[in-house]
Amino acid sequence: MSNEIVYIDAKILENFMKDGFIGLGVPEEDAKIIADVLITSDLRGIDSHGIQRCKMYYDRIREGIYEVKTKIDIIKDGPTTALWDGNCGMGHVIAYRAMHAAIDKAKKYGLGAVAVRNSTHFGIAGYYSLMAIKEGMIGLAVTNARPSIPPTFGVEPMLGTNPLTIGAPTDEEFPFLLDCATSIIQRGKVELNNRIDKPLPENTVINDRGEIMTDAGKVLEEMLERKAALLPLGGKGEKTAGYKGYGYATVVELLSAALQEGIYLRDTLGIVENDQNRLKVGHFFLAININSFLGLNSFTKTAGNIMRDLRSSKKEPGAERIYTAGEKEYNAENERRKSGIPLNESLQEDIKIMQKELGLDKYKFDFN
Repeated sequence: MSNEIVYIDAKILENFMKDGFIGLGVPEEDAKIIADVLITSDLRGIDSHGIQRCKMYYDRIREGIYEVKTKIDIIKDGPTTALWDGNCGMGHVIAYRAMHAAIDKAKKYGLGAVAVRNSTHFGIAGYYSLMAIKEGMIGLAVTNARPSIPPTFGVEPMLGTNPLTIGAPTDEEFPFLLDCATSIIQRGKVELNNRIDKPLPENTVINDRGEIMTDAGKVLEEMLERKAALLPLGGKGEKTAGYKGYGYATVVELLSAALQEGIYLRDTLGIVENDQNRLKVGHFFLAININSFLGLNSFTKTAGNIMRDLRSSKKEPGAERIYTAGEKEYNAENERRKSGIPLNESLQEDIKIMQKELGLDKYKFDFN
């Protein structure tokens, strides 16, 4: 496959995705939220969760797996906590509204937390932490996902890549934002490498015999049959502390399922309800109002000092510099707002399919 890259202006791509979701029956306000989540991922250099995911959502909507008109039921609501049911609506919309609710509670009472069940894939978890950061708060967002990670000493994928994402404001131009899976690599990275015909790094995936795999296409095939698994942070076994990633992924599973009486482990692969296949997941969101502890300026100054001290510490020989979490994504966004979003040939083909089937003829791309 050719790896020819074209660059598309971020706003044009965002509008294309928005109009695509509207064409699928998603209400305009919700389509704007989904497109904003996806383009934020692309702008921040997280290519696995932006436009690359669009065709996946497109196919799942067409198959009836997702409900395009998102209906949220509030099961329980208190001053600082809430439990919601997303009814298999669009995960981005459910998550956006849930974090907004957590932020509103935190503004009144210092802390706000919302647990969600029966939701769907919501894009990058960091988007929702950023929502809290913009309000001068610490934000945490987690979600479970389809089984990908085996328990330590196991080979069967049981836990999802289960991101444990947290962010906080600083006095710098960019916040601290740790947005990553509890596996060494996530499924989206495998999909991306398959698109560009690139092997996976060593010691990141095993088959059901415990052997290392690097062929991304083969990994995706084997994962469908539950014969391949993504290794947790720390890797295989206990020698490099793989139990830590396994443990953190389990924490996310608890926060995403046990608090909600929701779907977990193998059932996230899909269940059938009224003859319709469903891919359900759960989420948990937490907003911490910094002003309930001390002044925001005091916090951001200390947080900024911590970041600057880390970056100015002694580097290993040959290293150009030290980064803190969120910095590279901030730099990527600044660059991509100028240069555009890179699209490989495989993504270009996805866009052509969606454009033709949805009649989005007003968009003229270089690869048409």
